[in-house]
Formats: sequence, structure tokens, C-alpha cells
Amino acid sequence: MPSGQPLPPKENSLFKRILRCYEQKQYKNGLKFAKQILSHPKFSEHGETLAMKGLTLNFLGRKDEAYEHVRRGLRNDLTSHVCWHVYGLLQRSDKKYDEAIKCYRNALKWEKDNIQILRDLSLLQIQMRDLEGYRDTRYQLFMLRPTQRASWIGYAMAYHLLNDHDMALKILETFRKTQMVSAPFDFEYSELLLYQNMVIQESGGVLDAIKHLDMYKENIFDKLTVLEIYGSLYLQMGEYHLATLCYEKLLRRNQENTPYYLMIKEAKQLHNDECVYNMLCGYRKKFPKALAPKRLCLTFASGNAFQSEIDSYLRAGFHKGVPPLFVDLRSLYKNKHKVQIIESLLEMYVNNLTKFSSFDSEDTSCKEPASALLWVYHYLAQHYDYLDDIQKALTYIDMAIAHTPTLIELFVTKGRIFKHAGDAYEAYKWLDEAQGLDTADRYINSKCAKYMLRANLIKEAEETCSKFTREGVSPMENLNEMQCMWFQTECALAYQRLGKWGDSLKKCHEVDRHFTEIIDDQFDFHTYCMRKMTLRSYVNLLRLEDVLRSHPFYFRVARCAIQVYLHIHDKPPTDASSSNELDTENLAPGQLKKMLNKQRKAQRKAQEEKAQALAAQEKRDMHKNRQQVTNTSDEADALPLDELLPEKLERVEDPLEQSIKFLKPLQELASDNIETHLMAFEIYYRKDKLLLMLQSIKRSHRICPDHPMFHSCLIRFMEKLLKLDNIQEEMQLVLNKQLEPILGGMSAAEINSQFLNKHQKSLPALVQGLKMKYKLDNSSQQEVLDQITKLDDSLEDVNIQTCTDILNSLINGEFGEVGDAAEEYRKTCYKRFPLATAFHTDQDRSPMAFWSNSYKTLNETHDNCVSN
Repeated sequence: MPSGQPLPPKENSLFKRILRCYEQKQYKNGLKFAKQILSHPKFSEHGETLAMKGLTLNFLGRKDEAYEHVRRGLRNDLTSHVCWHVYGLLQRSDKKYDEAIKCYRNALKWEKDNIQILRDLSLLQIQMRDLEGYRDTRYQLFMLRPTQRASWIGYAMAYHLLNDHDMALKILETFRKTQMVSAPFDFEYSELLLYQNMVIQESGGVLDAIKHLDMYKENIFDKLTVLEIYGSLYLQMGEYHLATLCYEKLLRRNQENTPYYLMIKEAKQLHNDECVYNMLCGYRKKFPKALAPKRLCLTFASGNAFQSEIDSYLRAGFHKGVPPLFVDLRSLYKNKHKVQIIESLLEMYVNNLTKFSSFDSEDTSCKEPASALLWVYHYLAQHYDYLDDIQKALTYIDMAIAHTPTLIELFVTKGRIFKHAGDAYEAYKWLDEAQGLDTADRYINSKCAKYMLRANLIKEAEETCSKFTREGVSPMENLNEMQCMWFQTECALAYQRLGKWGDSLKKCHEVDRHFTEIIDDQFDFHTYCMRKMTLRSYVNLLRLEDVLRSHPFYFRVARCAIQVYLHIHDKPPTDASSSNELDTENLAPGQLKKMLNKQRKAQRKAQEEKAQALAAQEKRDMHKNRQQVTNTSDEADALPLDELLPEKLERVEDPLEQSIKFLKPLQELASDNIETHLMAFEIYYRKDKLLLMLQSIKRSHRICPDHPMFHSCLIRFMEKLLKLDNIQEEMQLVLNKQLEPILGGMSAAEINSQFLNKHQKSLPALVQGLKMKYKLDNSSQQEVLDQITKLDDSLEDVNIQTCTDILNSLINGEFGEVGDAAEEYRKTCYKRFPLATAFHTDQDRSPMAFWSNSYKTLNETHDNCVSN
């Protein structure tokens, strides 16, 4: 369609040169030609030229000018598809995909058969998962370019994503018939056949999928995938003999693939562990060098057979020196009988290796290397650590270090033992020792940084990571650029523990932006995958992106952000200056002087850091501007994201609304995790949203009705309902009807009493039940305190975290004025967990006090182990 503002030949020639310069990324030349057209008085407001000038400015990083020119051009020529298309490109560069789609649709009103606009529209529709719109756009492209492969594939894939498998198969089969196999190894045709088979399988046609493979398997060059598909399909059909043959062929290709053995077990219909063990013994003889069948034998063996198997497996591991041997066998520790067998064997090895340098006391002719005893010590340390016998674990790891003080794995294990014992600082020190033995090892470096963050040493962790980050850039900034989410998540949790709420939220938002970037990055693959015919991988990518925020990284950081926002809502931050004035009123002159000096130093340090940050930002801006001028990408650079300022994040006006932004993805993608609904309840409880609280209660009850935190939420919800007098009659009817199956007609006190009777031996359940008992009846304080501070050996799930929560509850007044009960409980916990810093006083934390309290126990354990 001709433009509403046609140009004469000379200016039209210049306009075409602008288009060529844009395509060839010669943006400065494009601006010169645009200036020549716009400098003419008659064409100073030519819409399409203004739009192209704006698009060119956008690539040069001049975003505001770009929008000004494009909007001006659009106002001057509303019927130009070029102006609408360019405006859509600008919106797309700013990730405003909905607005860009509207612009493309307006462009198509004036140029309905424009291939480029239709392609751009289809990309945005699949990005936004507008599948019906995507199907319609691909149909238009298909009708305009029926000879192009991408037209067929894109149209078929639209139906596949809409689960219209029959139509997708018809299109794919029609397209396949037009294909000529041009080379002996036509991998694109092979991928097309595999994709076609994938659609057949998803349509439920198992038999059709087998027939399709039978017909075209000679043209498919991924023979491994063909065999795996055959095996899976035969299992679904119940053709167990054929499935067994397929997986045995796969085993001959790869004897170390554990799932193949399990598939053969399923194909042979073996439900008895003894039968499975006999089968695995056969494969072990058939593949004597394979480790997978030997390890699987341990899973299915029992009794004397297990003792014989584990004996030979452990001896081989200790003789060779396999550091992750315990990790390999850890899954066996679910069976207490197997744990006892392993422990007795290990004690025998220690005794025999110490006395005879051999695993057997009778046969001393076969001497083991000196390292065998070292690895037995190492394994025993991990063994007792897993069984929560920290003293024995420390004894054996100390013996291993005394044996070979230069082995990095020993220091890592000792740090892990201290971590499990509740001493994060001591754990970090041993990891730092390990890192010092090999400063070029990136794994140990990262592990050490993680332990530093667990000990709340954020600056030290940043310096440790700086050994492997880019020079000239702040390590924290470089880790953010590299999307190092484990580091940022641990940072957020460390800041949360330190009470630095703004810094914690900053890290949470950085991780959230990484997930947004990952979703945006899929844009580049929409055309690439269809061009390269990697269709199965492309479909899997789309499905992964749809559930991306169900990843554990996001869940952890979302939980942290929600907890911080809830804290900010409950205890809004006060002005720092006023709090300082309050603190200084009762201070002695000497203490006041020290505090003021400390504050001045902190202010100077903050000013220096701010100046350094500004200098670094200026340097980055200069570098970015140079990059933008020479940018060679097809997309305009996106607007820089808003800077995340901790002070601003901490003093947000609507913390509950901000927390809901993190909650929504969890409700959609992690709805099977009860923590999601418990967090939702906490938010809506503070917002007094009764129906949304009810929704969270129902979802939590469906997942785990005996969860301690759910019980707490239920009782609090019932209490809130009793206190509210202005509930509408219709809402009250809904609440009563929905709660009836959960409450069973009982009151809150009756439900709580029943819960306590049912979970008398579980400490986490006991804690929440007693909290609710005190909340319902303050007169029961003494009874509650007697029960909650009593750590019997009969109690289950007694761990450092639960005991710490109880101690904090006592200190924070959740049980009212408790007198010396908190201190007495701290002492009780200290006796049970002597290394856990959560139960230490300042005196207990000193190294001399610790070793004076535990050295005797360690020595006794050491002597007993050696004598045994």
C-alpha cells in the first residue's frame, strides 16, 4: 500500500538508503540521510522518515529522542504501516510486548500481507503464549509463503502447542511428503521424524508411534533416542519381552546408565528385591568393569548377601581412595539394619588396618596402602555426622587430618561437621583452611564463600569470589552479571539474619530479575530453533520457561523476600537519627564518645564506598555508550532497569503488596508445596482478607492437614473470625460451609487439644500446639512452659533450628513474662548441642571455654574408638 505521504524520486531514494543503512547497521549514515530529507521544508514532518530516524536513534542509545521522533512521525501519518511497525519495535525493545502486539496489529490494518510484520507479530505471540493468535498469524504466513519450511513447521507447532495433535500431524505428514532426502545423512529430516513421533506419542497413539518408528527408523540417525523410545513405548503397551530386548541393547552401549537397569526390572516385572538382586548379579558378571550394577546390588540386597556385597564394595573404595564414597552410599542409610552392618564393618577395618595394615586380621599377606586407613577415618567421620554423633565425627576427622594434613577433602568434611553442629563460624574457618591449600580450585573457592555467607561474613565472601571474577569490576556486580544465583540467595539470607532488610531485598530482586531475563532470552530461540530444526528441544524449552519460577532458586529467594516484607510491615523501620538519640540518653560519657567515633568512621567509610560506586558507574556508563554506538544486534537496547537502592526498598509504602508479587508465581507453579499457602495466609492475615485466608487454609489442609504451621494458621484464623463482628451474612455462610469438613464442629480449644494429644512426641508440632494453647488461654502459661522447655529423649525431630525457635519465642515474649525460663532452656540446649552457637553466651563462644568443655569428651571418644 502506498504511503499517505509519498516522497518524490530524490527523497524516496534517500529514504531507501536509510532503510539499507538500518539493515547494515550503519546508523550514523542513516541519520545523515534522514537529516537531508527532514531539512527540506516540504518534508520536515514526513512521518516515515521521522519514525526511521527514531529507530536509528534508539540503536545509538538515545531512547528519549527515539520515542519523541517515532511518536511525532506516527501523529503525522497514522495510516503508515512503517510508523506503526517502528513504534512496535521500540515497544518490543522495552519488553512492553502487549503494547508492541497492538502496534503490529495496527500496522497490519494498513498492510495486511506484510511478511516482516507478521513474523514479528508471531514472535511476540509465542513469547506471550497467545497460542490462538499465534496459530492465526502462522496461518497467514503459511498462505503467503507456502513453499518455505518455516511456514509449515510454525503452523504445525501452533496446533501442537494447542494440543490439537491430529491437525498438527496432518500438517507435518503433508510437509514430510514434500521433503526429498538429499544427503545420506539428512539430520534435519531425521529431527523432523523424531518430532513427528513425539506428537504421535503425546496424542496417545502408542501403537501408531511404534508403527511410525518401524517405518522411518532407517532415516533417523539418533539411534540411541530410537532405542529409548522403543523401550518406553513397549513398556506402555505391556510388551515386556520386547522392552527388555531394547534396554539390553542400550546397556551394551552404556553399562553405567542406572535407569536402564531399573527399566529392565520393570520390563521383567520383578517386584521382589531378591529377584532384582539376582538379576543385577547376572549383569554384574556380564559387565565386570561396570560400577552401576555393583552399586544397585547394595540397594536390593539384604541380610548376609548385603553384608558380603557392602564388604567388598567398601574395601574396593577404601583401597582405591574414593572421596565421595559416603555420598554414593548415603541412600542406604534409610535402612537402620544396613547402617548397623556398615558401622560394624568400619570399626573392624579401623582395628585391623591399625594393627595389621590389612582389612582382615587373619590374612596379613595382602597389605593395604597407608591411605586406606585415612579413607576409613574420612568415611567414619561422615558416617557419624549423618547419625548426629558430632563428637565421634570430630574425633575421626581429626585422626584423618593427623594422618594426612594436606588433603583438602578432610578440611571440607570437618567444616561440614561443624555446620551440622550449628557452628557456622568454625565451619567457615575450616573451609578457609581448605581453600588455602588450593587457591586455584574454583569449587573449593565457591564452597568457602558459601560457608562465609552462612557465617554472615559477606565482605569476606565477596573477596574470596574476587579471585575468579573479572578484573576491574566489583566482584558483587560481576556475580550479578553472571547470574550467580546461589551466591545472591545466600547473601539475601545473610542480610536477613543481620537485620539489613533493604540489602536482603536488593538481592532478592536481583535474582527475580535473572528469572525475568531468562524468560526474555528465549526470544532469540523462536526463529533459531525452527531454522535449525531442533524442534523437540524447542518445545521442551517452551515448557520449561512456562514453569521457570517453580525452580528451587526462585522459591528460596521468594520465601526470603516475603519474610522480610512481612517483618517490615510488622515493624516498620524508624528514622536512624531518632533511634540514635534514644540510644545515647543512658550512655556513660566514655561509651558515648566511642559510639560517636564509631559512627563517624562508618559514615566516612560509607562516603568512600559511595564515591567508588559512582566512579565505577561512570566508567560503566562510558563503556556502555561505546558499546551502544557500535552495537551489532538486531534489537534495540532495552532501557536500563531501575537501580535497586536498599534504603528505598526497606522503606516501601506497601510491603504486603510487594510480597504478593513474589507470592503469585509460587501459587501458580509451586502450589503442591504447603509453604506457599502458609506464606499466603500470613500475608492475607495481615490484610484481613477472609476469603483469601480461607483459600490458603483449604489448600494447606489438602496437602498436609497435620503440618504444625498449618495448625497454627487454622487456630489464628478461627480466633480472627470470633473477634470480627461485621462479617456479612453471605460471607459467614460461605466460611461456615467451607470450614465444616476441616473443623468437624469443634472449637479452637478442642482442635488444639486433639492436635497436642496426637503429636506428643513431635517437637515441632508440640511447639505450635503449645503456642496456640497459651494464645487461647493465658492462664496455662506455667503448664505450657513446663512442657515446651522439657527436652526428653523420647521426643522426635529435636534439632538445632526448632530449639532455636523455641528459645527466641521465650525471649521475645510469645509466652509472656517467663523469668529465668529462657536462660534455663538455653543451658539445657547447650548441653544437648554444645557446639551450636545459638545457645552460647559470650563466654561460651571463646575458644578456650569451648575446648575446656568438650576436650574431655573428645578424648574419651577417641580412646574408646581406638580400643574397639
